[in-house]
Amino acid sequence: MNFDEAVAYLLSLGHEVLTMKLGLANIERLLSALGNPHHEFAAVQIAGTNGKGSTAVVLDSICSAAKIERGLYTSPHLISITERIRINGEQISPADFARFTGIVKVTAEQLVAGGQLESRPTFFEHLTAIALLAFREAGVKLAILETGLGGRLDATTAVAAGVVGLTSIAEDHQEYLGETIAEIAAEKAAIIHTGSDVVVGPQVPDALRVIMRRCDTVGVKPTLVDGAAEILGASADGRVRANFKTTRANYSNVQLGLRGRHQVANVSVAIALAEALNARGFPISREAIIKGVKAAAHAGRLELQEGPPRILFDGAHNPAAARALRDFLELVTAPVTLVFGAMRDKGLKEMLEILTPLAANIVLTTFGNARAASLEMLSAAVPGGLPVENITQADSVDAAMREALARTDPDGMICVTGSLYLVGEVKSFLST
Repeated sequence: MNFDEAVAYLLSLGHEVLTMKLGLANIERLLSALGNPHHEFAAVQIAGTNGKGSTAVVLDSICSAAKIERGLYTSPHLISITERIRINGEQISPADFARFTGIVKVTAEQLVAGGQLESRPTFFEHLTAIALLAFREAGVKLAILETGLGGRLDATTAVAAGVVGLTSIAEDHQEYLGETIAEIAAEKAAIIHTGSDVVVGPQVPDALRVIMRRCDTVGVKPTLVDGAAEILGASADGRVRANFKTTRANYSNVQLGLRGRHQVANVSVAIALAEALNARGFPISREAIIKGVKAAAHAGRLELQEGPPRILFDGAHNPAAARALRDFLELVTAPVTLVFGAMRDKGLKEMLEILTPLAANIVLTTFGNARAASLEMLSAAVPGGLPVENITQADSVDAAMREALARTDPDGMICVTGSLYLVGEVKSFLST
């Protein structure tokens, strides 16, 4: 099996959300048949609605500064599926990805043929097993796992990580996780188990109550992070400097590698997770934490490409993330052209109400994903009262970017947002 065949096989399993089957039985049987690779290293699992990916990459950067051999598993990818699996900062090679995919495919088929599985594991279950196999072979000491969806029944939860983190919880994926914040929080808080070290980021009261109840149930005392670091200033491109204080140490005048004030809360969680790992024997110094926070980078999240014109990529995929993007755009003095496309179930009207007042031009577009909102849905969600001449539609990413470039002066900025899948397609278009 070569790389293209591996990708084609995984895609044949169906879209990772639309064909998702929440539950741990399949992934546990699959991992058992593969020799339980996750038993060979320690793990951190990070769940939440917004910020879990950013927290994961900051923690990975801190561990890099501490020279810890580690694996990082995130989702989704922007351009290549290999982006999801990184070992000591490097993407898995296409050849290794294909090799591990072949092993998982054969193992899954044997389990189905033997009646141990009713059906093939899902796309995400396959990928989780591939990542864990890669980590075992590489001899990592630590795996950093971003939860795919929810927590209680997500494939990454089968690892039973010793350290878990919960970032901000908001409404998202209600069709799978529940209609209320409390219901969604219960799904995510279920990754907390007896014996785990738990870090909880800033939460709304309904979510925090559920999380604390889960901690009480399993006998865990969590570390609560309020995210209220002292902001000292920011660079011209939006990178904040701040003082962080924990029960263990003070981190003064820390320059964040990630853009946006909202990243302060995510960095606070990452620092607390690093301290929890240190308490478990990982040699993570105060200096490594400061160095790692400064060096962290996260593609597609307030990622700025120099122009002209400058292009800001941000996969803000729900109203809470759109508000964080708005806070950043309010500091931009140049005229902004908004290129917007999103999943049809993501609160389109609220997201556009948040973002469109800051845009001089708006380009609505769709992209190659079965869950993408149509142009008709996007158009219906645009707030009233905006100048119609400043709004246009494009039925492809290529056409949307050509339109945005034509409408944006060299000293302006194009902001591509609404979905990481859209960001990935735009990046692919611009690289050709």
